[in-house]
This record gives sequence, structure tokens and C-alpha cells, in this order.
Amino acid sequence: MKRGRLRVLLGAAPGVGKTYTMLEEGHRLRAEGSDVVVAVVETHDRAATASIAEGLEVLPRTTVSHRGVELTEMDLAAVLARKPDVALVDELAHTNAPGSPHRKRWEDVEVLLDAGVDVISTVNIQHIESLNDVVREITGVPQRETIPDAVLRTADQIEVVDLAPQALRDRLADGRVYPAERIDAALSNYFRLGNLTALRELALLWLADEVDSALKHYRAEHGIDSKWEARERVVVALTGGAEGETLIRRGARIAARSAGGELLAVHVAGQDGLRAAHPEALARQRVLVENLGGTYHQVVGDDIPQALVEFSKGANASQLVLGVSRRSRLTAALTGPGIGATVVRESGNIDVHIVTHSAAGGRFALPRLAGSLTRKRRIAGFGLALIGGPLVTWLLMTLRSPESITSDVLTYQLLVVVVALVGGIWPALFAAFLSGLTLDFFFVEPFYTVTVAEPFHLLALVLYLLNAVLVSYVVDQAARRTRAARRAAAESELLATISGSVLRGQNSLQALVGRTREAFGLTAVRLTDADTTLVSEGDPAPEEPHTTIPVGTRATLELHGGALQASDHRLLAAIAAQIDAALEHADLAEAASEVGPLAEADRVRSALLSAVSHDLRRPLAAAVAAVSGLRSTEVDWSAADRDELLATAEESLGMLASLVTNLLDVSRVQAGVLGVSLRPVDAEDVILPALDELRLGPRDVELDLDADLPPVLADPGLLQRVVVNLLANAARFAPPGTRVRIATSSFGETVEIRVIDHGPGIAPDRRDEVFVPFQRLGDTDNVTGLGLGLALSKGFTEGMGGTLEAETTPGGGLTMVIALPQAIEPPTDEDTP
Repeated sequence: MKRGRLRVLLGAAPGVGKTYTMLEEGHRLRAEGSDVVVAVVETHDRAATASIAEGLEVLPRTTVSHRGVELTEMDLAAVLARKPDVALVDELAHTNAPGSPHRKRWEDVEVLLDAGVDVISTVNIQHIESLNDVVREITGVPQRETIPDAVLRTADQIEVVDLAPQALRDRLADGRVYPAERIDAALSNYFRLGNLTALRELALLWLADEVDSALKHYRAEHGIDSKWEARERVVVALTGGAEGETLIRRGARIAARSAGGELLAVHVAGQDGLRAAHPEALARQRVLVENLGGTYHQVVGDDIPQALVEFSKGANASQLVLGVSRRSRLTAALTGPGIGATVVRESGNIDVHIVTHSAAGGRFALPRLAGSLTRKRRIAGFGLALIGGPLVTWLLMTLRSPESITSDVLTYQLLVVVVALVGGIWPALFAAFLSGLTLDFFFVEPFYTVTVAEPFHLLALVLYLLNAVLVSYVVDQAARRTRAARRAAAESELLATISGSVLRGQNSLQALVGRTREAFGLTAVRLTDADTTLVSEGDPAPEEPHTTIPVGTRATLELHGGALQASDHRLLAAIAAQIDAALEHADLAEAASEVGPLAEADRVRSALLSAVSHDLRRPLAAAVAAVSGLRSTEVDWSAADRDELLATAEESLGMLASLVTNLLDVSRVQAGVLGVSLRPVDAEDVILPALDELRLGPRDVELDLDADLPPVLADPGLLQRVVVNLLANAARFAPPGTRVRIATSSFGETVEIRVIDHGPGIAPDRRDEVFVPFQRLGDTDNVTGLGLGLALSKGFTEGMGGTLEAETTPGGGLTMVIALPQAIEPPTDEDTP
């Protein structure tokens, strides 16, 4: 059976007209003779949508019961039984009710397509799974219903139903999208002009990417390798040299000449990682590309022209920008055609731009023959040739015979191979030339002369040298890869060590700078920010040359002592990136520490507003109600009722005055402007009035007062407020049948007043919290005041030069200890000498 075709109408937001367009298309197809049914349509009570559905066959929905609620869904079985040519299925991303044959509506559509039914459906951009989080960031509204991108991309046709953002807002304001009660909220939130513009661009970009993917898929299926200029794509080849910025700007200008032009920059890195490039220059060029709206790419390949051409064809590029070779004409003549000439030859239909620059054609360079072996190994190779040659000659001379020429040649050949393995190409060529002369001089007749009588002998000498070159090349490649592997291992070990140091809790910047100094064998490393040294390891010598590595946009890493190779910069770039991340982390930590007090202050303000909203309003409302009742002329109050109302008003206004006084007191304490008048006070003169104020008697409080207690230096009014607050809290939390205990004592020059209860107490780790304003440690009944009592008590006590601390009562409970300085009695006449 032929599979049906899926056509999806994609919208940027609700209300753009997807469902209307779907139904309109159904009318058109029906007029052309197709059998069209409406499998499911969601009109959302929109009159225009409901009216256009008239005249089309609408299949009844099936009812699904879920937790006592009747839900309606598309009747898949009815659509299959009806088997139309085209089924109109609204809201492809819809989640079906539990108990339905499939979880998602798009799974129902897959069944219809497999049955040979063409389907026209709708979906909004916010329901596409890969864009769901992007839409949430734009609109602030999470979308729970999503459809996988892969499902949507399998559609045979995707069309954007587009509507300008302002036109959609006008449609919404006219009441054609949502009912009147939802219009203002929608316009102020999801349907803001900026949101709609971003969603529209997102929908168009997603569809453009889908079209681009379809084009690539089509070209791959049909083996089309030539360029199709559906969109101007400009590829800029970067070498890491200073000319890169010139090439990028030229490529950007080329791309800007056509609408929708695209800029891509690519750098080809060698597979062994040793190709010379400047990471700092490439990093700057990458930023420039991205600032110009392009993208940066890095590919791996030893054949640079082939890698560039393959990348350009894979990206369906129309233009390729290269810089003029930096080699001189002599170098080009010696080494053959350069990258530019090869790319031009292999590019096919891609236009190649060779751009001149200041470094073009100014450098002479011989082919790189030094190889990858160390200088020590090359010296060892020359030494082996100079020592081994005479030894081999002496040994073969003692065994020389007319039949030994073959073994003599092979022996010298073995010596050349050994020298090549040790020292590379130059020692091998030296050994081959020296051994060739020695063979001709000592072992080829006429002896003791150097003559080449036969052309065949000259060919043998050339082959002899060629063998040495080939063996040296193999050795050089092995050494190159070994060095690359060792360097990669060393870099990995260094980065692992640095990461381990940071993870183990060591100072991040100090660890990074210290490991950098150790890894590169430097005398000193400094991390500077402008003119300030952030971290320093080691002491640099005066006037010692140093290398600077930029770290982000503000810091610099100074490396003193030792010359750095070009290949070291790649690892240093990684270290610089980690240092930059550590600096950013430190900045974030500092910002978080600054935000902490602000958050705490905000929490206090929130607590204040919450408390004031009830604790101040409650007595104020009671007082207003009482006074309003008294003033009412509609009710004839009795004398008793009037007295009760007056008492209520008086009590409420007194409570309100007390709350306002506490608020003012706590603000004065926090501002440090609390007025304190200190003088000698007897503790009993404060404690007894406090008991009277709270109406606490012997059944409530146990007194343990020291009869010989010296007077304290305090403000009587403030001290009484402290004792009242502490007694009120203790009495409130004391278990029934127990009494609060007040004890006084003196120690040295300090007098202590203890208020002891046997209530639930406070955990030691939360004792400091009880002295925070508006903190009630879990009391949420909103009838216990603002939570200022202990904060005021601590502030008053400290204002008088004392302390207020919380201790655990033996046996359970809480003891609040007021410690104040003992009053120093003025000297009497008898004390005066």
C-alpha cells in the first residue's frame, strides 16, 4: 500500500491562522474532487474558524474517561474505517488522554499515513522539541507538549503560515484569538511585540534549515557534486597568519553582496598536531568571524588543498577566498605549485579568490629537510658514520677477496641504514656518500682510485643514496609521530594535574600558575591584571626577557625564563582558558558574596511586610471598627456596650502604639542612634515592675534573687523592656505546670540576670537566628507579634554595654543570660585620704 503524504502548516504563535488555512485547503481539495474529512479540529471558540469548518465532513470524536472526567479525542478507528483521501488533523503535537490507543496525536497520524491516507496538520514553533527551551527563554512560558524534530522532518511538505507580529497583536486585540478577559494578559505577556518577532524569526530559520537539509539530501541521493547557488556561501581559508583578518573582511564583503549570504572560516590542522599555527591569531580571527555573523570551523588533514576543497564542496560553497602564498618565487620554483594553484585546479565550479596581502611573496624557504629528530640524534648519526665507516672498512679489508664484493656492498648498506635510524637524512646521506667512495677506492678494481667507468656503477650509487633517503624519511615520520604522541601525553597529564589541583580544593589561580611554571621549566610566572599582580610564582631576574599570553580580555600571563616553542602555545592557550574561567569564577563568587547581604536584607524586608500586613493591620482594624461603631447613629448602644467598644479601641490602639514603638526602636538600634541614659540600678527595681506589667505572680515565676547583688550600670527603662521581653517569651514557651525562674548573680565586675524556662529550647546552631529582626523560628500563627522582642532586647543590652546570650537549660529548655557591668560606687568622704 502506498504511504500517505504528510503536509504540516507551521506557525510562529497561536492565532496566526494555521487551523483556518488547513480548513481552507480542505475546501479547495474538496472542490477539486478529493474525499476530505475533518478528523479533529480545535476551534478554541473562534467564530471565523468554526464558520469555515461548515461544509466539511467532521467525524465525531471518541470519549475517554479519565479520573471521572470525560475527555474527547480524535476517533482513529473511525477515520481508518472511513478511509478518506485526505484527513485534516489539527494540533499535531497534542498529547492524547490516558487510555487512548497512542500517547501522542502524531503517532495517530503515523497510523493514518501507513494506511495510505494523506494528512494535513498544524503545529506551532514552540512545540518543536529542539526549540522548546529556546522558546521558553524568549517567552518565559514552558511548553509541555512537544514533537520530536525527526518526526516533523519526515513530513513531505512543511509550510510556514506567516503573519506580521503587529498584525497578530491587532487580531488579538479585536477578540479574534482569545476571549475578552484574556486579551490584556496575553498582550502583556506571551504576545509582546518582541516575543512575536523572535518567534517568527525562529520559525523562518527552522524552515530555512530544513530546506537546506533537504537540498543536501537530494544532492547526495543524486550524486550531484557541482555547486548549486541557491545561497551564496563564502569559505575563507585561514592559516593562522596575520593576513587572516584581511581575508575574513574580504570574504564578509563578498557574502554581503547577496541576500542571505553566509560566511564560513576554516583552518586545516595537521593530523600530528605539529603544523605551525598561532593560536592567539586564530582565536582573534575566530572572534572576528563571529562578530561579522559567520561561523568558524577547524578540520584535520595533511593535504591542505584537498581538505579545503572537500570542506567547501560539503558546505555547498560558491566562493573560496585564499591568501596569496607567502613564499618567494625562488621557493615556489624549488618546491613546486603551492596551495593556491592546487585549490584552483581542484575546485571545480567553486570560484576561487586569491587575495593579496602585506606578507605575500616575501619569504624564501628551502624544503624542510631537518626532520623531526633531535639535534643530539643527528650528531650521534654523524659520529656513527665517522667511526663506523673506518671500522667496517678495516674489517672488510682483512677479509677482502674477488668474490666478497656483494657482501661488502651489503655491509656498507647496513651501515647506512643504521646511521639513518640513528641520525636521520643528513647523517645517512653523508654515510652513503662516504661508503660509496670507500667501496670504489678499496674494493672495486682498479684499487685505490676513485673512478666511475661504467654508467651502471653511477646508477648503483644513485640507488644507494635513494635507499638512504627513503629509510631516513620513514625514521623521520616515526619520530614525528612519537614526538606528537609524547607531547599529547604530556599535555594531557599537565591538564589532568591542573584539574586535579583545582578539584582537590587548592587555590585555583595559584595551582594553575604553579603548574605552568613547573611544566615549562620557567624561572617565574606572573598573572597580572592591568598593573596589578594577581598571582606570582618564582622571582624573575632583572631585565629578563619574558613572553606574555593574553588571558581573556583583562589579564595577562607573563612567562619568564626559557624559550617557548611554537607548539607550546596550544597548551598555553588551554591553560589561559582555564585561568580565565577561574578568574570568572572568582568574580562570580565575589558577586555572590555581595548579593548575599542584599538577599538577606530583602528577606528581612519581606518578613517585615508580611508581619506588618497582619500584626499592624489587626489592632488598627479593631480600633477603627470600635470607633466607627460608637459614631454610628443607626444603633442605640447601651452603656455597657459603649464601655466595651471603648475598651476595645483603647486596647487596640495601645497594641498598635507598642508595635510602632518597637519598630522605631529597632530602626534606632540598627542605625546606632539609640538614646541610653546609664546610672546605677538595682536589679530588683527592674524585675518586680516587669512582673507587674506582665501580671505574673508566684504561680508563674520563681524568684532567686541575690540579696547582696551590687547595682548594675544600666538604663532602667531599657533594662525593664529587656526583662519584660524575655519573661514574655519564657512564659509563652513554658510547659503547663512549670514556672519560669529568674536568678541574679555577680561574677567579678559583671552582674548576670538569668531568665530560665523548661520549654522546647532552641538548637545550638540556630541560636543566633533568634536575635534577627522579624525572625520567629517557625511561629506562623501571625498572632505573636513581629518577632522583634529578642532583637530589641539584644540591641538594648549591647547599647548599655552588656551582652545577651542564649544557653541550654539543664534538663531541657532555654536560659537567656543578661550580663551587664557592675556600677562603680563613687568614693565617700570616709574613703578620701
